[in-house]
Amino acid sequence: MKTAIAFLLFSGLQLAAQDMQSCPMHKEHMKEESQHQADVEKHGDEAMGFPHDKTTHHFRLYSDGGAIEVTVNDTKDSQNVQAIRSHLAHITTMFSNGEFSIPMFVHDQVPPGVLVMKDKHTEISYGFEELPTGGRVRIKTTNPDALKAVHDFLSFQIEEHHTGDTTGVTDRQLPQDFQCFIGRQMQIYEGQ
Repeated sequence: MKTAIAFLLFSGLQLAAQDMQSCPMHKEHMKEESQHQADVEKHGDEAMGFPHDKTTHHFRLYSDGGAIEVTVNDTKDSQNVQAIRSHLAHITTMFSNGEFSIPMFVHDQVPPGVLVMKDKHTEISYGFEELPTGGRVRIKTTNPDALKAVHDFLSFQIEEHHTGDTTGVTDRQLPQDFQCFIGRQMQIYEGQ
């Protein structure tokens, strides 16, 4: 019985893969996805003031909120370290005031969670922290609706920026050096 189920599942996966390839619009879908990613990267570079390809983004989901982390890929890149810190400090102020125009510009849409985060901005705290090679915006809330919105927002960022971060919620932060090491290992593994 298990063999039959495994065979059916495997056959179904093969058919699904063949169906995507045989779809007359497959190439068009792939081109649209590629163009969307290029637009996100272009808008991100414009809005942030530093190039995405010289930095690494991480979005973390914690039981009390989450974090947005950006670090330089080259530890000697002091110019982009300063640009990251300036941008994240600015984002901290904007988000604290319920202002989310930058992520809306970058993604050309209202990201999931933003409407609730705007509405409940007084129940969410945003704090900027310098990291040795960049910075972090720490997001905290005790409001269940705001917490769900923060997680939805960060999960969307993970997907849109292809960071490889988990969308699972963790109870504690790992040390920054370990997070950077794991993030870099994932990039190497994925061939980036």
